Amino acid sequence: MTPRIIVTDMDGTLLNSEHEIPARFWPLLDEMHEQGIVFAPASGRQLYTLLDQFAQAGKDLSVIAENGTVVYHEGEIISVTTIDPEVAHRVIRTMTHSDLDWGVVVCRVDGAFIARGDVEFLTETVRYYAKLDVVDDLHSVVNDQVIKLAIYSFPDAETVAAPALAESVGDHTLAISGAHWIDIMSPHANKGVALQQLADNLGVPIEHTAAFGDYLNDYELLQTAGTAYAMSNAHPDIKDIADHVVGSNDEEAVLTTIHSLLTAAK
Repeated sequence: MTPRIIVTDMDGTLLNSEHEIPARFWPLLDEMHEQGIVFAPASGRQLYTLLDQFAQAGKDLSVIAENGTVVYHEGEIISVTTIDPEVAHRVIRTMTHSDLDWGVVVCRVDGAFIARGDVEFLTETVRYYAKLDVVDDLHSVVNDQVIKLAIYSFPDAETVAAPALAESVGDHTLAISGAHWIDIMSPHANKGVALQQLADNLGVPIEHTAAFGDYLNDYELLQTAGTAYAMSNAHPDIKDIADHVVGSNDEEAVLTTIHSLLTAAK
């Protein structure tokens, strides 16, 4: 069955190790549009960052941004899921009183905010946040429009940072987005929920969707999609739930698989 919606994670999945979109993606995107297939990147990255990355397409896209807390389709935000401001304040306080080498990004639809301005931390954050401001006090930018907190931990995220935050997040989701990234989000938000929202908005049955992923924040996305593809470089838990394991991101396995799906549809 040819999917009507194809969703792919970015880092470790569509992007190569240099964080680049492979050149042969663009003609494949044109072919997907010609066949009426909706393509959507699904990432922890900010909406504005993703729109910049795909500006070369020259057409409106569907986008699942901020790990599923923002869903965008053809110029319009169709879903936003926010977090409890008190959880945000609590996490910021926990981090402020910790000796761990980490930093937090307060993410809102209108932009992202950090208080840590050293080169090492900025290098990691500017890659993901096109709209980014440095402020003196993070508590001052927390309101009811915060969609997530993104934490960059120089020590390992899964084994060091996540346990240190577990008590502060309450019933909110603590998503391991990469080796050094954690996202604190509403318990009602993830990439899988976002895919369902996009499919419902477009009137596409969920079984007519396909998704690619590599890390733990892709878990619900692959669980939800009609057909789930894990990268060969994926976390073992992602491989366990996938329908298929394909090659690595540096082998451009997402593009090879999409090309096969498009060829089969002809």
